[in-house]
Amino acid sequence: MSDVYIRNEREQKLVQYASELAQQIDKTAGKYDESGEFPFEQFKILEDAGYFKLTVPKKYGGEEISLYEMLLVQEQLAKGDGSTALSVGWHLLTFLNVREAKTWPEPIFAELSRKAVKEGSLLNIINSERGKGNISRGSLPGTIAKKVPGGYIITGEKAFASLAPILKQFTIIAYIEEENLTAEFLVTKNDQVEVVNTWNAMGMRATGSHDIIFHDTFIQEEALLYKHRPNEINRFLADGRVYSLEIPAVYLGVAGAARDYAIDFAKNTYSYSLENTIAHASHVQQKIGEIEILYQTARRTLYSIAAQVEQNPAIKDRLSEDVSIAKYVICNNAIDIVTKAMQVVGGRSLSKTSKLQRLFRDVQCSRFNPPADDVVITQLAKGLLVDVKQGAFQL
Repeated sequence: MSDVYIRNEREQKLVQYASELAQQIDKTAGKYDESGEFPFEQFKILEDAGYFKLTVPKKYGGEEISLYEMLLVQEQLAKGDGSTALSVGWHLLTFLNVREAKTWPEPIFAELSRKAVKEGSLLNIINSERGKGNISRGSLPGTIAKKVPGGYIITGEKAFASLAPILKQFTIIAYIEEENLTAEFLVTKNDQVEVVNTWNAMGMRATGSHDIIFHDTFIQEEALLYKHRPNEINRFLADGRVYSLEIPAVYLGVAGAARDYAIDFAKNTYSYSLENTIAHASHVQQKIGEIEILYQTARRTLYSIAAQVEQNPAIKDRLSEDVSIAKYVICNNAIDIVTKAMQVVGGRSLSKTSKLQRLFRDVQCSRFNPPADDVVITQLAKGLLVDVKQGAFQL
């Protein structure tokens, strides 16, 4: 069956490219899921294939793929290993976001782009803090930047820092007390930056999302990338920027792998009572049909928004609700798809040797990437009900 979301030859080549990489990393995904270690060998495969330069601007040697194209490749890569796709996705997302927003000093962005292309250097924006969650939800960061001669001293801790074992440089959001605003800083690892191996989660076990502690870390003046002014739209709002569609795309890929597994299993598993494969059982057909409705609905949601942005880039800042709804729909559908796939396969899907149980654990993590379901629902409800009291009839 042809994929209706692949619209041209370039996209077909990108999907084939990502699919081949997915098949390679799938071979060792189970091993890294079991150990929880960071999959350096998988990232070497991606580096050698030029994956790290996909969203880097062409003028700096990258491929400059679009949002739509990034979703296509990430969905495919996640079919091989959700952990690797989710963690490398932050790198792709960062370059696409900065490329479009143009908020960093161009010389620094050019150098970081060169490193990504020539050295395979990865980049991530580290936002989350324990007790505060992802600061894009509105709280001030506990990480403090204090002005000193020649730069800043950074103190504090960040959590859930995906790619931490492999990053040489990354950016953080810190609070500048003297100016009462938050700012983004480029940090280069040194002896004052400590990575603490805290990531030992149920799912997405190989993302390397450890804690990072800043021990009075000196940052030079030029490493201050961007200051967030009061009442200014924060480009890192994960629930309000179209670039963050990359996150549900990964979980959709995980669900797609479960869908493919269940279909293949149904077609090739013989039932003596049926005297045929279980694909002929009505209850299996029911589950596969339900899976396909969920899967196609999720894909339609994802790619319709990306296509809309592509056709009219000016509206992307007005799609906050659409992006939040998309994350909610896609990730909840993904969870249901994997659950139903396990029901098709039966008890053997619970075996630790089964890929399905890994997919099941990985897809549960979607609930904990922002925006959370309750936040989406509350924001939508308030948007509809905020004026109810003011407009109520007085009886």
